Amino acid sequence: MQYQLKEEGEFNYIEQGEGPVLVILHGLFGALSNFKDVMDAFSHNFKVVIPMMPIYTLPVRETDVKNLAAFIHRFVDYKGFEKFSLLGNSLGGHVALVYTVEHQNRVDKLILTGSSGLYENAMGGSFPRREDRNYMKEKVGVTFYDPAMATDELVDEVFEIVNDRERLLRILALAKSAIRHNMAEELHNIKVPTCLIWGKNDNITPPDVAEEFHKLIENSDLFWIDQCGHAPMMERPAEFNTILNAWFEKVYAN
Repeated sequence: MQYQLKEEGEFNYIEQGEGPVLVILHGLFGALSNFKDVMDAFSHNFKVVIPMMPIYTLPVRETDVKNLAAFIHRFVDYKGFEKFSLLGNSLGGHVALVYTVEHQNRVDKLILTGSSGLYENAMGGSFPRREDRNYMKEKVGVTFYDPAMATDELVDEVFEIVNDRERLLRILALAKSAIRHNMAEELHNIKVPTCLIWGKNDNITPPDVAEEFHKLIENSDLFWIDQCGHAPMMERPAEFNTILNAWFEKVYAN
């Protein structure tokens, strides 16, 4: 199914379905299309909303995790969402964590998959061979268990981004911000039901990161997907959706 991007003021987003609100936050290189299978599956029972975060449009000095969380706060206020669930992958998970700590009364459920916030082995603090497309294909391939997931289209998208100086500056600023903003001392404050869905073969936020999140977030459940890397909702969408659906059924029944 094709979804129409809505453009309203400073916000660009996709919205589909009716029911409890599920806001999805994409990662640093993540396109809205990365969550197509999640939207297809959950828009039958939820209002699924995916805002495009202003990763490439904030002033460089303001391009950090906290300002992205502030943007999400403006967005949900604009939409009038008083209570909603947050699902974030990679950087999107980190933004979701910052938002939840600051506005816990607004967050109904929290879902993290391959989230930064504790430790990540990022694609790199720099891109020394960013003009080498084969090198970039290898870097993108690390995201997945199956390197074939690094399609030519996906590699071309990343290649174009990192060879645009203005976008590259913001990516590096965000990567440094994510490393600086370690949340280990704040996670005990999160009390909302939290679902952790992790690839067993995640090389960017490895399994021990998931274990640490599980230990530090009191009301959390941890689920593993085998033969899966940093983006389970892309690489193993059927298993991801099955786990998340069963978890929603459990927590909404309580």
